[in-house]
Amino acid sequence: MAKCEICGKGQLFGNQISHSHRRTNRAWKPNIKRVRLTINGVTKRMAVCTSCIRSHKNTV
Repeated sequence: MAKCEICGKGQLFGNQISHSHRRTNRAWKPNIKRVRLTINGVTKRMAVCTSCIRSHKNTV
């Protein structure tokens, strides 16, 4: 699973609990997008989560 290359956000695990309270495993995955960034005049492709894209809109 990909991780955000800015904040390091990755996949989280927990339990899905039904109405009858039976538990099964589930995963929460971050919304990772491949974006093209210009860093120090060099264009790079990075995997970045959408919350980092929103918070760094002018710099990313």
